[in-house]
Amino acid sequence: MSQTVVGIFDDPSDAQDAVQQLLIHGFSRADIDISIQKSEQRDEKKLSSFFTSLFGTDTARSYTEVARQSGAIVTVHADSPSQAAQAANILDDAGALDMDEQAYQYGTGVSGQAGLSEQQAGAAERAGIAEPIGTCGPAGATGREETIAEAASRENAIPIIEEQLNVGKREVETGRVKLRSKIIEQPVEEHLRLREEHVHVERHAVNRPASEADLAGFKEGEIEIVEHAEVPVVNKEARVVEEVQIEKEIGEREEIVREKLRKTQVNVEGGKRPQ
Repeated sequence: MSQTVVGIFDDPSDAQDAVQQLLIHGFSRADIDISIQKSEQRDEKKLSSFFTSLFGTDTARSYTEVARQSGAIVTVHADSPSQAAQAANILDDAGALDMDEQAYQYGTGVSGQAGLSEQQAGAAERAGIAEPIGTCGPAGATGREETIAEAASRENAIPIIEEQLNVGKREVETGRVKLRSKIIEQPVEEHLRLREEHVHVERHAVNRPASEADLAGFKEGEIEIVEHAEVPVVNKEARVVEEVQIEKEIGEREEIVREKLRKTQVNVEGGKRPQ
């Protein structure tokens, strides 16, 4: 059974916060209407028709005045009484006005609603639960009373909440390997055998008659002999002697995830169990 929940706010920012809370709690944006206007810009005839369709003529007059003086109106279209009660609680927590209290302040309050006791009417109006859509006249009052009874029964219910385990995977950094090259110097030694030439001048005493060859060389002259020696010749050649490569190897492992889940456990004490 569809229901409409109406929340009226003095501060438009409270109304916007209420809309955000409704969306967080799973309500569809298509089922939420918000009207933020200055009071002098509101169409009083439309407001009156809106509240008349929900609450009837007497109550609509009071609520129209409250809405005209307010800063924002949030309307939620609920698919079930439980969803309507949840929406009403969210609007109330966000700062929705007490409709009856505001109506009496403006001097337009009503003592009650047809078909409901004063206490039931005040509770429904404070909760913001409007008349079920598609009903009118006496039937509307009956549907309204059933909604209040269901809301009261839900207040005495304990929700059973159970945690569920959702296990996923994410990638984390477990290590890092970096290769850095630099130039260093190290001393080396090589042993060589080098050859050297040395000239020695020797004189020998002789005593013999001069021959024709000796007489032919009996003139001025000179003899030159050159000394030679080996020296080291150093030449350096760059060669690739080794290669260092870096690569990753991917492996898999099994891991067991252990966790504790909480859930609500209800123990019934006393009373009679149904047969």
